[in-house]
Amino acid sequence: MTTTTPTKPTAAPNAATKGDTAAKPASANAQAEMVTLDHLAREMKMPPRDARMLLRLAAKQTRQYPNLGKEHVARQPWSWTPGSKALEEARKALSATPSV
Repeated sequence: MTTTTPTKPTAAPNAATKGDTAAKPASANAQAEMVTLDHLAREMKMPPRDARMLLRLAAKQTRQYPNLGKEHVARQPWSWTPGSKALEEARKALSATPSV
């Protein structure tokens, strides 16, 4: 009959854990640099749901807002880099429509 004895874990998982914690702040900084739909909706003083609906309609108007439709990926949250052309088009699309 053979028996196995439990061994102590190696130091490798601890090193991976330390590497993961170092990588998380870098991804958090990338998210902090992005302008989200929530930020834009607050700036325009409208509910995020209405802003999302208006942006979907504006993205279909490729002649008027060419960069807005190109930069947005379907089924992904709306987000823009500060100073991008798509962000300016999103602001223009939200300000051009009358608020309810």
